[in-house]
Amino acid sequence: MVKTNYTSPSEEFLAQRKLKRHAGVWQLWALGVGAVISGDFFGWNFGLASGGFGGMLLALSLVTIMYAGLCLSIAEMAAALPHTGGAYSFARTAMGPWGGYITGLAENMEYILTPAVIVVGIGGYLGAIFGTPKEFEPLWWLACYAVFVSLNIWGVELSFRFSVAITIAALVALVAYWVSVIPQFDPARFATPYFPRGVNGMWVCLPFALWFYLAIEQLPLAAEESHDPVRDIPKGLTWGLATLVVCAFATLTLGAGSAPGAKAVGVSNEPLFLGFVAAYGNSASTKLLAVIACIGLIASFHTIIFAYGRQIYSLSRAGYFPVWLSQTHGTRRTPHRALIVGAVMGFSAALGIHFAPHDSPVGAILLNMAVFGAVLAYLFQMSSYVLLQRKFPSLNRPYRSPLGMTGAVVSGIIALVTMLTLFLNAEYVKGVYGALVWFLLGIIWFAFHARHQLILSPEEEFAQAQQESRSAELR
Repeated sequence: MVKTNYTSPSEEFLAQRKLKRHAGVWQLWALGVGAVISGDFFGWNFGLASGGFGGMLLALSLVTIMYAGLCLSIAEMAAALPHTGGAYSFARTAMGPWGGYITGLAENMEYILTPAVIVVGIGGYLGAIFGTPKEFEPLWWLACYAVFVSLNIWGVELSFRFSVAITIAALVALVAYWVSVIPQFDPARFATPYFPRGVNGMWVCLPFALWFYLAIEQLPLAAEESHDPVRDIPKGLTWGLATLVVCAFATLTLGAGSAPGAKAVGVSNEPLFLGFVAAYGNSASTKLLAVIACIGLIASFHTIIFAYGRQIYSLSRAGYFPVWLSQTHGTRRTPHRALIVGAVMGFSAALGIHFAPHDSPVGAILLNMAVFGAVLAYLFQMSSYVLLQRKFPSLNRPYRSPLGMTGAVVSGIIALVTMLTLFLNAEYVKGVYGALVWFLLGIIWFAFHARHQLILSPEEEFAQAQQESRSAELR
């Protein structure tokens, strides 16, 4: 393996990169559910246009199995390695600096692009509410980034309090949607046939089904801001996943089976708004309900901004990304530089696709790019789980996944299959190629520059200590 070089951080360096502990189990639950809940409000519906209701239902079932294995495996690793690095930290200990960086880079792509997908959905809802033209949407995106990056910079206490409040409000809004569309539910609206592309339509639906759960795995990024990460992160992950499973199947079934039907819902930037219009007419009260529907998108947008801020912070603190990005605010103790740079990158990606010549929805293209990063990170995390079990069997594991090695392997296989299916959809594959170029440029950066300037951050020190201990045992 190509050599990497380290320097030890000074006390001043670490003092400029402190975080503040605040989160308990409910804040972590809200962080996980809030990060994902927008998937019920926007994004999943594009799968109806790709593979029909039948394809989406099969894909969602398969993806639910994957996330069960993923979340339980991550819960075990997070309790054993409670660092802000999350996925990068697991892979760094299991596979060394190159494995850690590649995993972190894939997750970085996921967390930068996911808010961009969500902000496109917010722009669609706000445009429908206020009657602004489509050309105005990038201004909605810019305004949302400005407001919620500022909120995340302001302080971790305010950020977590807002996460809990907005997540609960989003769940209430989702229940209001279900109640509104149940009276008009008709299985005939699922569209006939249920499998317009045959059972194989399930494969092209996998990226969209993933949107019901994508980003719940971000919870370990809050490890250094949690009062008791060893106990609370596993609870937050498992309770959060259980909440999301109920929401996913209810939203898919009721959303596709209510007016105006799966065909119209499958191409909309505001699918829940269509259901409210069908239930109550296009009135002022309906627009108020659409505002309520925006809450779910805002919840995820806010919490994933938190995630990419911590993810960039942890990689830059270790020298994988430029170190100046990891400096925290002098009084707020939030990674303000990472938050701002991540916003610029996400907004630029959305804007670039918006103005590029194509006929596909901007949100759907970005979604496939984000999913590429996500499933690649999942594959490396499940590989890390297997390697940690084999290389460090004596590692203290306060929590153990009830699915064990089997759950991790099955989850990894489904993640690999999902990644391959991203190349099957001709409409969105150009976006995936764009994500692949991003990923390769990141590898070039590490190969020629960053690997020579790594820093012994907490994640790196822990990984090296484990490796030295293992070497001593082998001797």
